[in-house]
Amino acid sequence: MATATLISTINTNFRRPATFHLKTQPLFRRQEVASFNSSQLELQKRISTKNASVCSASRRSTTATDASVSELDDNTRKVLQFALWAAEGVYIIWLFLLPYAPGDPVWAISSDTINSLIGLSLNFFFILPLMNSVGINLIDAPVLHPMSEGLFNFVIGWTFMFAPLLFTDRNRDRYKGSLDVLWGFQMFLTNTFLIPYMAIRLNKPDTDNTPKKASQLGSVMVNGAPVVGVVGGAACLISILWALYGRADGNFGGVADRWEFLVSYLGSERLAYAFIWDICLYIVFQPWLIGENLQNIEKSKVNLVKYVRFVPVFGLVAYLLCLDVDEDV
Repeated sequence: MATATLISTINTNFRRPATFHLKTQPLFRRQEVASFNSSQLELQKRISTKNASVCSASRRSTTATDASVSELDDNTRKVLQFALWAAEGVYIIWLFLLPYAPGDPVWAISSDTINSLIGLSLNFFFILPLMNSVGINLIDAPVLHPMSEGLFNFVIGWTFMFAPLLFTDRNRDRYKGSLDVLWGFQMFLTNTFLIPYMAIRLNKPDTDNTPKKASQLGSVMVNGAPVVGVVGGAACLISILWALYGRADGNFGGVADRWEFLVSYLGSERLAYAFIWDICLYIVFQPWLIGENLQNIEKSKVNLVKYVRFVPVFGLVAYLLCLDVDEDV
């Protein structure tokens, strides 16, 4: 009896610890899971904080880059304007005032130069010489060297085609003066008036600026842009042929003789020397203006004009022939 009681007591005591372990083991697991979840949340917070910092830094970097690009564009604009105004000063001082360039300055111009200029003007676009050649002699055309006539009319023909380009320039409203007067001076006096326009059109646009109404001359030039291109391009082509082969019965020699005259002409006549300056400026201004106004071109021909704009004269003819007149008018 005593022995049975002792065995029962021992069994009871050994079952209590087993029951205790079964109760505490789930509690330990819940604490471990809770601790793990807490660590995972903390890690996610740290990652999110780092990502936010990276994104913020990226935004600051992008903003700084955009600001630097804008500042670079503004600096480039100012440099270009300075260069253009400097070129205008050099053009006026060197070609008009100083006596060091070939020929006579404006204040000491000779009567021979004046007579030559009048004769070249009368032979504008070879109208009088061609009329005389077919027997129409209302006015006798002055007989000048075909090289000088060709050079003069080549520059005039190219200048003529600049009119529609100026009247369709997207930045033309930044120039507060009259484009009619500007182009008229450029056409019939000197190219010195185009350089300031190229500088002024780089000004920052006015916030309250309203587009100016197109003048009558501007409307005619834009609506007739293809005709202007054909006439101007033909005048330039005829000028080259005239310079080489014109007045064959006038004892002006062959191509080699005419080339020799041209070299001598450029080295002794201020007017001819200025024409070379104009040609060099047009070679720069033509692709510049056309490149910034490709939106005026018919969409199917934009790529063509985009590449041929660098070809002197021909690029401007292409712009005028491909101009979307309805869009600009």
